Amino acid sequence: MFLSMNWIKDFVDLSGLDELDLINRFSLSTAEVENDIQFKGSDLSGIVVAEIKSVENHPESKKLHLLKVDIGADILVDVVCGAPNVRVGMKTAFAKVGARIGGIEIAPRPLAGQMSYGMCCSEKEIGISDDHSGIMEITDDVENGTDLKEIYAIDDIIFEVDNKSLTNRPDLWSHYGIAREFAAIAERPLKALDFADLSAYDGLPKVDMKIEDPLCYRYSCLQFENISRNVSPVNMRIRLFYCGMRAINFLADMTNYLMLEMGQPMHAFDSRKVENIRIKRFDHDFTFQTLDGVERRIDPETLMICNGDIPVAIAGIIGGLDSEIVEDTHTLTLESATFDAASIRKSTVRLSHRTDSSMRYEKSLDPELTAAAIARFVYLLKQYDGGVEVVSSLTDDYAYHYPTVRLSFDKAYVYKYTGIEIDNDTIVSTLQRLGFEVSCRNDEFEVLVPSWRATKDVTIKADIIEEITRIYGYDNFEIHTANAPLFPTRPEPVKKDEDNVKDILVKHFNLHELHSYVWNYADELKELGIANEGVIKLMNASNPNIETIRRTMIPTQLCQVRSNLGYAPSFGIFEVGRVVTGMTDDDLCIEEKHLGVTLYQKGGQLREQYFEMKAIIETLVDELKHKTVSFEKLEPEFDFEHPVNLNAVIVDGSVIGKIGMIHPSVMKKLDKRATVVFAEIDMDRFAAIGNDSIQYEEPSKFPGIEIDLSFLTAVFAPILEAIKKAACELIKKIDVIDIYEDGENSSIAVRLTFGDNTRTLTREEVTAVTDKIVADLEDKGIKLKK
Repeated sequence: MFLSMNWIKDFVDLSGLDELDLINRFSLSTAEVENDIQFKGSDLSGIVVAEIKSVENHPESKKLHLLKVDIGADILVDVVCGAPNVRVGMKTAFAKVGARIGGIEIAPRPLAGQMSYGMCCSEKEIGISDDHSGIMEITDDVENGTDLKEIYAIDDIIFEVDNKSLTNRPDLWSHYGIAREFAAIAERPLKALDFADLSAYDGLPKVDMKIEDPLCYRYSCLQFENISRNVSPVNMRIRLFYCGMRAINFLADMTNYLMLEMGQPMHAFDSRKVENIRIKRFDHDFTFQTLDGVERRIDPETLMICNGDIPVAIAGIIGGLDSEIVEDTHTLTLESATFDAASIRKSTVRLSHRTDSSMRYEKSLDPELTAAAIARFVYLLKQYDGGVEVVSSLTDDYAYHYPTVRLSFDKAYVYKYTGIEIDNDTIVSTLQRLGFEVSCRNDEFEVLVPSWRATKDVTIKADIIEEITRIYGYDNFEIHTANAPLFPTRPEPVKKDEDNVKDILVKHFNLHELHSYVWNYADELKELGIANEGVIKLMNASNPNIETIRRTMIPTQLCQVRSNLGYAPSFGIFEVGRVVTGMTDDDLCIEEKHLGVTLYQKGGQLREQYFEMKAIIETLVDELKHKTVSFEKLEPEFDFEHPVNLNAVIVDGSVIGKIGMIHPSVMKKLDKRATVVFAEIDMDRFAAIGNDSIQYEEPSKFPGIEIDLSFLTAVFAPILEAIKKAACELIKKIDVIDIYEDGENSSIAVRLTFGDNTRTLTREEVTAVTDKIVADLEDKGIKLKK
């Protein structure tokens, strides 16, 4: 938001103070000021009021004219001008020889064979508007030769405040609100605004107006007639332009001017087109043409201003084309209202259209402003258009009142939060300069929060401390170590496991931790041939590429792998992130925290990569839970999962995740010469696993026996089942030592380690166990390889 120091100085006397220093102090205490401060008019000099005395056509050009202009003291100057609006008797802005405009010095020069001693200027060339349709026309009664800066406020300092820093301060979306801050910082009094006395019109008829929806908090309106002025005063147009708005017409400019001055958006309707004002929503969708000529879709959640049952404006956002102010408008109905902030914000998102008005309504405006803004409007209107008549009394429906906020605290509370001694007089004067009503008795303070700060900003005692300290000056605080008790906190099991998992993955397996957002990237998934699956979608998402909340971590990681293919021939990534897997009966999201791990290798062996991932999962469970992991075949749930090589990760009989390979169709689009495996673990289920204590066993003094068995099968699970079925306590260890893949001749070799802590085993008792295992497997069709 752009702010004018000239405008601010209308309300607070800053004479004798360094304005740039005040802007810097405002940035430190109130809201962030952008670095680019503009010094308007500083590059302009030698521009005077001149009167055109004669106009002749240029003998060699159809567009140019030869003018004689009076630049004061009856001095006539010859000028060549190509503006279409030149005429005898017109007064305009004239750059004399030697004048400077934007770093350019005006000098005599020939134009189409004729000498020109100066330049007639447009408002755009002077830098006070974007109007370049013709030279500036000066209608004010001023003498020729008068410097333009003496009659118009061209010199000004414009600074920009970051809108994000004003989110919780609706009162700062106006010059008067900013002036209040400058007055508090500079310790200067704030001047009161001049208002018209609206009670003088109480005997006039009221406007036919009714609020029919609770989303409208207050609606005030007033009607006028005999409006004759169409063009705004120059200084008004200059201020609007400097603050980023263009001049439209007098009435539209007046509403914009009041919005920038007081922060209250207003709308002027042509009274001929608006007779019965109703504020309501409709129970059906329809299209509505707004002031910008766009047909917009209106849904039942959007609040409308209506003429009876006919919509004429979208409440708080933009007016309708059919009821706009036009050149022949001489009667108007002025609207000043407040609406539910969330409703306005949601409507702007649905309509994909945000305006200066809606930005202010979204911040929870003070309803007390509506009638005050109309009174200010009437005051200014009569200043600029003396023949205007008010033809109605103020019609005001105040449907919702924000609760009054009163806060109590003592001086000890201030010291507790600030750590510095601030005397009572400073506390009281600071709050009073900001508009708070304060009473103090024996170090006890009672504060009444002003209405413009009570809509959502100041609600608790800590907010008062912030008000005191920011005006006192954070840079005035003495730096010292605070004395406060520190108590250790025990981390939640999920957080503790999450940190330990990250440490193991980084330190033991050299994986890279990444961070991503919670949504699917639709465009990237489409390029990989992965469906954009999700339980919920964002309504009216600003970017349709990120409207779906993910159900699984792996598609996100595949997108990350794709964007890092040139990083290295092989790498591994992981992330602990959020997914939404479903909805509760109450229509709330089932949000889970998952660990996603993906390994990428160019030209590697898929089997070795798969077993590397298996080892990672087993290490995590063994290191953190001291348990063993089992795997069972799992049917694919998503289209990126391999239809065969997908297994559930099971601990203590509970499924905590999955491990698998990527579907071949996805791999072709990702990198057909590479291999990728993945694992996804539910961290909440992982944290719920009981942590077994470590069992210590004394090494045997007697030698053990190792038996190697090779079976003709490609599946290890039946072998492990047969070994467990043998139920032999002498088996101390089971290892897979070799896997051979060759269709029907595939085989798996296992090594069984036998031992006993009390004696030396005999070959016969070990053979009896292995024979039992072999016989059990032969019954299942799995034979011992000879």
